[in-house]
Amino acid sequence: MERIVIHSDLNNFYASVERLSNPSLSGKPVAVCGNKEERKGIVLAKSEEAKRFGVKTGDTVWQAQKKCPGIIVVPPHFDKYMEYSRKVRSVYARYTDLIEGFGIDECWLDVTGSTLVFPKFEHMYEERDGEKHFSDEYLRFLGDMIREEVKRELKLTVSCGVSFNKVFAKLGSDLKKPDGTSVISFLNFKQVVDGLPVEDLLYVGKATTAKLRGMGLTTIGRLAAADDGKIISAFGKVGETLLKYARGCDDEPVKHMDDKREYKSIGNSSTYPEDIESLKIVERRLYVLSESVAARLRETGQGLADTVHLWVRDGNLNSISVQKKVRHTALCSEIARHAFELFKENVKPPFKVRALGVTVSGFDNGESQMTFDESFGNYKKLEAVERAVDEIRKKHGYDKLQRGIVAEDPSDMRNDIKNSHVIKPAAFEDRDDKNS
Repeated sequence: MERIVIHSDLNNFYASVERLSNPSLSGKPVAVCGNKEERKGIVLAKSEEAKRFGVKTGDTVWQAQKKCPGIIVVPPHFDKYMEYSRKVRSVYARYTDLIEGFGIDECWLDVTGSTLVFPKFEHMYEERDGEKHFSDEYLRFLGDMIREEVKRELKLTVSCGVSFNKVFAKLGSDLKKPDGTSVISFLNFKQVVDGLPVEDLLYVGKATTAKLRGMGLTTIGRLAAADDGKIISAFGKVGETLLKYARGCDDEPVKHMDDKREYKSIGNSSTYPEDIESLKIVERRLYVLSESVAARLRETGQGLADTVHLWVRDGNLNSISVQKKVRHTALCSEIARHAFELFKENVKPPFKVRALGVTVSGFDNGESQMTFDESFGNYKKLEAVERAVDEIRKKHGYDKLQRGIVAEDPSDMRNDIKNSHVIKPAAFEDRDDKNS
């Protein structure tokens, strides 16, 4: 059966929620920014008015102020954003329980089996080549109805893409912003999609875009028509996915709202108020990051990880990303040790470190077979200790129990990265990791 998948994307979400809390911001250029004193002063979100001045997500505060002298800068309030995200999803849940989040402000909805709850529509189907398909008019009606309901109840605007698969639904939601519905149907997808830039395709990051464009594949249509062998030879397994997406053959289901999210990787990063020039401080900060990563890994139930990644940005904003295969682990102590080894191998003194990131991947979902020593030796004991620490922190606060290396600095003791970061999915390979 032909599916009806809607991708909803809340417009200027952080800035819109700030306006709901402070109506005096309405109609003015607004940027939600991190803490400038902690050098996290970049634009996280901006209003449409700020966007017209060329303000972009990722701009520094001073860049935003230079582009738009009258811009109003406000700090983020992630608890409010989470609250409104839940409210929006409760609206979607009236129509379907197949709701899959894609970050805090985006969702896929599969309403195929839910069409009975919608009002009857005169031109629901259209025939072509002897087959019945959902009409573009009907699909647009579904997207518009959900958009209007969110706007009416929560005073937030949504852009919707309506299609027969997740990839094209996501593509559609980017075509009419803000507050619009785009339809990429089985009847019209080639006319709509083929001429779009190849980088508009889901998960196609900068490195993939550069490679595709170097092959003369500048549009989604050109990629769809490319020789399979040529693409797979250039990209490996990822090439099969690229072709599938470009040709409209994505059959990935929309997950149930109660399903556990499948993680490709789990990580956190931090930018620091002052450049780090001490190896000891780097080690301590890597432990702080690894605490958050290990706790999140245990929380998600993905099992153990077999790869540790390190990301480093220096004072001149140059970045490196490196990784290494390790024994399957979910221990902070092991993740931090591997990250520190990667740092020492790849960053030679003197150095000035502006930001650090630690990520783990290669999850076993609880299926790894441990050796006798691992099962009955220190690993199990250490894992039990770290789980106990998780529980104590939940009850009494993050800073109440710390490792000796972290307790050397009171600011690091209080730096609960796990509960102060909001994560969004990443593209295929925008980090140019190298094996170590």
